[in-house]
Amino acid sequence: MGGGLEAGGASGSRYERGLAVRRAVLGEEYVNRSLQEADEFTRPLQELITEFCWGSIWTRQGLDAKTRSLINLAIMTALNRPHELRLHVRGALHNGCTAEEIREVLLQTAVYCGVPAALDSFRVAREVLKDEGGAAPAREADATDRRP
Repeated sequence: MGGGLEAGGASGSRYERGLAVRRAVLGEEYVNRSLQEADEFTRPLQELITEFCWGSIWTRQGLDAKTRSLINLAIMTALNRPHELRLHVRGALHNGCTAEEIREVLLQTAVYCGVPAALDSFRVAREVLKDEGGAAPAREADATDRRP
């Protein structure tokens, strides 16, 4: 364990660019903890994630960070990865996504990934939105009150 990956020897510029983007999206605290908790076994995975995902993909010009975040929400729902979804909902908020945009992506996943996957993702997203300052929409009247 110990000092994190900065001293780990991953390739310089792509790793450093990836580390900067990773910290900007996921937050200093989360990224620093992930790097500090890396050990001999997990360090190569942390280096791969930082260099490849964040340094090679997230730094590309073709899509902005907000779009990449929304895509990740759909992917995490499709893969049924609630831990990563929680992390990427926070990242989506850091990248300027609104609760409404997050909701629309999750609604679309209900059609293409299945309603059970979308239900789980809505639950996770609602918790994160609430934790991040009440961005989740207030509860509306019972659904039966809105039916014609």
